[in-house]
Amino acid sequence: MSTLSVIIPTFNEADYIEDALQSVAFADEIIVVDSYSSDDTKTIAQSLATKVLERKFDDFSAQKNYALEHATGDWVLFIDADERVTRSLEAEIKSVLINPKHSGYKINFPHFFMNRFLYFQSNDVLRLVKREGANFTGLVHEKLHCNGSVGKLRQKMIHYTYKGLHHYITKKEKYAWFQAEQRFEKNKKTTYFQLFFKPTYRFFDSYIKKGGFRNGVPGLTLAAIDSYGVFSRYAKLILLNRGMK
Repeated sequence: MSTLSVIIPTFNEADYIEDALQSVAFADEIIVVDSYSSDDTKTIAQSLATKVLERKFDDFSAQKNYALEHATGDWVLFIDADERVTRSLEAEIKSVLINPKHSGYKINFPHFFMNRFLYFQSNDVLRLVKREGANFTGLVHEKLHCNGSVGKLRQKMIHYTYKGLHHYITKKEKYAWFQAEQRFEKNKKTTYFQLFFKPTYRFFDSYIKKGGFRNGVPGLTLAAIDSYGVFSRYAKLILLNRGMK
């Protein structure tokens, strides 16, 4: 079977990192790349990880690409500190690495919001790839690339997505500024039509198209906040273009 490295980026994740590391104990190598946490994240990681790297954070892609340079496994699995590999997902990963048919595999992530998993509002994300030729691009919602075809695993990843409503909204605001500044640096413009249409479509996609209405009040709340995040991004881009940050 091919060897597997796991990469986990962290910053002040002392409440989450131990369970994340224990969930990937089956890997041949576990690398934590920490952005100089001020809590006990590094100490906890050193007791369970193979390597603990420290790097000042500049953007998400650079952080993960740095860790990739230190990985030695044939394959790499990327997880966050608030994610957990279940035993069924572990078994599927092991099975796939015996005879892989693709160069990368997406994993399904149902949102965990308001104390329940929202299976009708989930995302398929490329997380398991052959190390050779793999890299990330993008500053905020970074994108993983691999050389070759991409398949999908059947088992799901547990993701404790948001640590509360305030945390979720704050996270959306932070990402909105990141994305607006990224588009501003590329001389991207926006219009009031986009300011109206893009958030409306995001709400429709999350609540109607993906079936978020089946998740009850949490599904409605998630769709509304996602829509707000998109609105905030375009509103901030308008402010940047007017020199009003």
